[in-house]
Amino acid sequence: MSQLFRTKSLSKLLADAASGEKSLKKTLGMWSLIALGIGAIIGAGLFVRTAAAAADNAGSGVTMSFVVAAIGCAFAGLCYAEFAAMIPIAGSAYTYAYTTMGELVAWIIGWALIMEYALGAATVSIAWSEYLNNLLGGAIPYEWCHSPFEHAYKVVGSAISQFPEELAKTAKNGVLILSEENYNALAENLKSSVNIYSGIVNLPALGILLALTLLLIKGTQESAIVNGIIVFIKVAIVLLFIAIGWKFINPANHTPYLIPEGVAGHEGIFTWGYGGILGGAAVVFFAFIGFDAVSTAAQEAKNPKRDMPIGILGSLAVCTLLYVLFSYVLTGVAHWSEFAAAGKEASVSYAVQKYMIGYEWLGTSVTIAILAGFSSVILVMLMGQSRVFFSMSKDGLIPGVFSKLHPKFQTPYKSNMILFVFVGLFAAFIPGSVAGDLTSFGTLFAFVLVCAGIWIMRKRHPEIARPFKTPLVPLVPILGILVCSFMIIALDKFTLASAFAWMILGLIIYFGYGRSRSNLNKEQ
Repeated sequence: MSQLFRTKSLSKLLADAASGEKSLKKTLGMWSLIALGIGAIIGAGLFVRTAAAAADNAGSGVTMSFVVAAIGCAFAGLCYAEFAAMIPIAGSAYTYAYTTMGELVAWIIGWALIMEYALGAATVSIAWSEYLNNLLGGAIPYEWCHSPFEHAYKVVGSAISQFPEELAKTAKNGVLILSEENYNALAENLKSSVNIYSGIVNLPALGILLALTLLLIKGTQESAIVNGIIVFIKVAIVLLFIAIGWKFINPANHTPYLIPEGVAGHEGIFTWGYGGILGGAAVVFFAFIGFDAVSTAAQEAKNPKRDMPIGILGSLAVCTLLYVLFSYVLTGVAHWSEFAAAGKEASVSYAVQKYMIGYEWLGTSVTIAILAGFSSVILVMLMGQSRVFFSMSKDGLIPGVFSKLHPKFQTPYKSNMILFVFVGLFAAFIPGSVAGDLTSFGTLFAFVLVCAGIWIMRKRHPEIARPFKTPLVPLVPILGILVCSFMIIALDKFTLASAFAWMILGLIIYFGYGRSRSNLNKEQ
């Protein structure tokens, strides 16, 4: 049993990082790391989660929900910062767990990170495809931007008038899109007017994954430059919305600031008042996911002891400020109750088109910002996963091909290529909804173990030099564990069951392959 919890010494980790043959190239500075964090954090979550949390939970108080969620992330972020400065090795939470809690726990967290990074990249690439087609006005045929398991039910032209009024009025540009539920509820004579389309392969999702994979193979510095450009574009558009929208804020929309008691549809404790702020925080929490990906690049940082904490906490601070300002403007331009009908990606476009007269073009800009946000998220997710695989491979837990570096670019190119095949198959042929909240589970699980790891490391190795120290230990780690555990419990039963099945598969692979081939096992 003790072999399952054998730990890797810190001195050996640092020695491995310094080894020349399999050392990643140090190219990332402080600003590159901050941009990396912003690139991973700001995706569509800002544009989608804000309106949903305002309409369902917090009202204009969604600004406070973002602050609460940021505090929850900060607990984990402070722990990540101490680890990243103390152990500047690729692998993030996997490596930290190997040092503090042993090989089995490290394997479990490494396996869980696949849900965060690999499945996350696949899911986001599918969403990227959908937004691209929306921007192009549906120019990409349905068959070539959806999986074979997805179907569309369309009514075109004059046939729309035959359908029930509540359905017909939702038609846009002479096309009525039906849900499968609505289609099944139709009378047989109406079904004859419905055209059914089935997907074949999601080519745009596959294309963006291939492009970003080739960029990662070319080099981390090149990837960081492109990521920096993307971050500049999407942050500029967010700032543009804040600056222009500020002139259209109606103070009456912020009164009352919180949803009052007794509003229809807001009977639950977390759907109005101060409880609504907490309920909203649970919704917008997932808009912060991604800052931990900065720690996967620790081995490629020029000065990790100084720059890693700045990169992790700096990107979190910048995004929190942008989120608060954005949500304040959005709920000031349009009343929070209006987002119940104009939710998700339509929320910002709705507010712009209805209230920001003369700035309708800003709605298209927001779509471009979302596409840019998705692109940088995919890039950082693919980078993070390849670095986790790189570390696991160097430890002997998975085949050596995953730690093979390109002779010229010094990047784990074979790992990138294998990852493209795995993620690409998922993105091209599986619906994005299948992943559900598995990405969130993997992230939160990693947060819990990193917070626990800091506490354990302080107890076992108080003598180790810590360039950055998490304040108020063990209070901060305990709060991080509690907040993230609460988020895990709040996930739906299907997600938890799927995550459990994924973990069982991971344990089978560990005991069947990784345990006997582990470098630590060979040394004993």
